[in-house]
Amino acid sequence: MTTPYDIISRALKDIGALEAGETPTADAAQDAFDMLNDLVDQWSNEEMMVYYKNEIVFPIVAGQTQYTIGPGGQIGATITGSISGTVLTVTGITSGAINVGQTLSGTGITSGTKIVAMLTGAGNNVNEAGTYRLNISQTVSSETINLYYQRPLSIDSAFVRINTNSNGVPIVNGGLDYPISILAVEDYEMIGLKTLNGPWPKALYYQPSETLGNIYVWPNPSQGEMHIFTDNLFQNYTNLNDTVILPQGYTMALRWCLAERLMPMYGKANPTQIQMINAYAAQAKATVKRINMKPVQSARFADAMLASRQKDAGWILSGGFFR
Repeated sequence: MTTPYDIISRALKDIGALEAGETPTADAAQDAFDMLNDLVDQWSNEEMMVYYKNEIVFPIVAGQTQYTIGPGGQIGATITGSISGTVLTVTGITSGAINVGQTLSGTGITSGTKIVAMLTGAGNNVNEAGTYRLNISQTVSSETINLYYQRPLSIDSAFVRINTNSNGVPIVNGGLDYPISILAVEDYEMIGLKTLNGPWPKALYYQPSETLGNIYVWPNPSQGEMHIFTDNLFQNYTNLNDTVILPQGYTMALRWCLAERLMPMYGKANPTQIQMINAYAAQAKATVKRINMKPVQSARFADAMLASRQKDAGWILSGGFFR
């Protein structure tokens, strides 16, 4: 498996800072490692470098219009579970919902441990006991574990799932999903009565602060399960020997983009060499971006219309069109 150390060694050889068979000094490796983490951190802000979207799921609390997300935030889950190898076994759920992309926090749990796949725990409500695949192998006895999402940079889209009707009777086939309008701050400011009561949210505004993000929903809901979609954040590497787990093409992009960033540090000014490395870096990123390019979005109503007085299918639960 490729490690940050491997990428750093190849990048230094590409710019002529190392000869074949040589290894970087501890100081040189650390400087390049810091630059590598700065690079992947920047990629989180480049939409077409992001290779998948996280689905953030959390139950609506009746009467609550604001939620925090991030380490220590309200959106996440508290469970009882144990870890054997890369398998998390959940035996009980105290609060919240479990989903791919959550980070685990608890006694003896390795920092950076995340859920990467559902095994027997996959279900319609994404909050079921069972097993889940983790990214880091370890052994942890049964204990209370907190699950949280990283603070997203932005929210791309969302929907709310309604599992029961206005009388509390479960809806056949697992519930109904309704789109959520994502509002800019100016649109959110235009809402005169932000505490207006309603059966479920029709719109949300996201305010990404430095540590915890704030999600505001409107109108004031009485039920629902929120599903929010955000771009995945690239995680910084903790040491030179971490395993680089990225899709095909990313290792090459990291190598050449790192070489491009390291050239000024090593005083490389040969025009031919600079042109070659710049071209390789641009080509590697362009290849990745072509794969991640989104298909053309289908026609839909404008978000401003969804958040206004446009009629929807709210009559199914409320007995009349929800305005």
